[in-house]
Amino acid sequence: MTAKQVQLHPDPLAPFHISPGFEVNGLLFLSGHAAISESGELLGVGDFDVQARATFEALERTLIAGGSDLSKVIKVTIYLTDMGYFERIVGLRSQWFSEPYPADTIVEVRALALPELMIEIEAIATTT
Repeated sequence: MTAKQVQLHPDPLAPFHISPGFEVNGLLFLSGHAAISESGELLGVGDFDVQARATFEALERTLIAGGSDLSKVIKVTIYLTDMGYFERIVGLRSQWFSEPYPADTIVEVRALALPELMIEIEAIATTT
């Protein structure tokens, strides 16, 4: 079994010593993605909708770099700092994913890696 690292250029996760993801036997395993621009800038501080959109865009960028796309996501874990955003996430899932929708776990956490972050998404996708 060979694991191939997903490469991003530029890679906003490099300063944190985190790999964006790995492809193993036709599956992509992606790290948690958040509202961090390609240049490493935190986006949408205090604005959940901006952060959510930027997070999905970052996830999509990594999927494409790994030879996949949002339609091939089979599992997501979504971390929220406030479960009050649950209904917004349900709506966003229908905008960013298509049927059959991926398996999903949504968890409220006290904090994420950076105190300003409100959402983080990790995913597993196929490359075929």
